Amino acid sequence: MLGPTAMLLERYLDLLAARQRVTAGNIANADTPGYRVREIDFRREMESLLQQPSASPPYLPITVREGWGEPAKNDGNNVNLDKEMKVLAENVLRFTVASLLLQKQIRSVRNAIQEGRGA
Repeated sequence: MLGPTAMLLERYLDLLAARQRVTAGNIANADTPGYRVREIDFRREMESLLQQPSASPPYLPITVREGWGEPAKNDGNNVNLDKEMKVLAENVLRFTVASLLLQKQIRSVRNAIQEGRGA
């Protein structure tokens, strides 16, 4: 009933939630010896999302991979807390905007239903 834009927003929110979990895991393991940072290739996942037919759940799984861009500390851990906090903040901003857009879509449908009842 909401259309393809709402479905894309729903999938986008799912992707952001997965990214949030991965980032939170990285932060939680910042002091774990030998822990390698994990990440989601957000750009690749978004491209994959946009190539899917709009009404085709179940969606393709999100790929989480080990990140190698950061140098490891002496204990083998390569979590960069500054980078992870930046990703976290960016993610919260994106999630807020996407959820507001989805709320607007839902409000539009609700208004159309209410107007239909009054006619």
